[in-house]
Amino acid sequence: MKQHLIYCYDAYCGWCYGFSPVMKKLAANFKEQLSFEVLSGGMIITEEPRPISVMATYIQTAYKTVEEYTGIQFGQDYLWHIFNPEKSDWFPNSEKPAIALCVFKSYYPEQQVEFASDLQYALNFEGRDLCDDEAYRHLLEKYNIPAEAFYEQLHSEEYKEKAYYEFSLCKQLQVTGYPAVLLQATDQKFYLLARGFTDYETLHQRVENVLADIQKNNTPA
Repeated sequence: MKQHLIYCYDAYCGWCYGFSPVMKKLAANFKEQLSFEVLSGGMIITEEPRPISVMATYIQTAYKTVEEYTGIQFGQDYLWHIFNPEKSDWFPNSEKPAIALCVFKSYYPEQQVEFASDLQYALNFEGRDLCDDEAYRHLLEKYNIPAEAFYEQLHSEEYKEKAYYEFSLCKQLQVTGYPAVLLQATDQKFYLLARGFTDYETLHQRVENVLADIQKNNTPA
């Protein structure tokens, strides 16, 4: 029986973008032993939309730290909005990409990690506005998802509720920052494998250690 790994992320989290290659490699290498679930954390949920200028000054220096630490690259189309916030029409909000992830999971549950990574690449490299419906159209083509059905679901109450359920699940798991990775051993027992960016070698070893620990605890004496 496969063990269950939970990846708590947010589409607008720069460190999660840097962590994407690590998670994709982990998902590829442990697909036989683990089932992977990606949960959106709801990092930016506001009653009143707030422009990118609110966080642009912070990101102007923070993105370099992410690049240096993780090896990821932010794209010029994204950085234009960060360095020209007064000209940008972006009002970041985690809701729509979280709903999009829920819709996608209904089609391809086994490719959650890849799709989450695609969303982050769309934002942080290609400079697509994830609050705009059109930001997802190229991914519908990539994954062969019917556009009419996708957009109907993207605007449905059902999938909005699923997204907000994920936000609450992350809180229940006591995740306060992203990325975070947990391995579920039982209904009540979770192992925290990563809090914040973690390199692949470290995360791989932690997964191996936890799987060995679970197997040992489940082996009759």
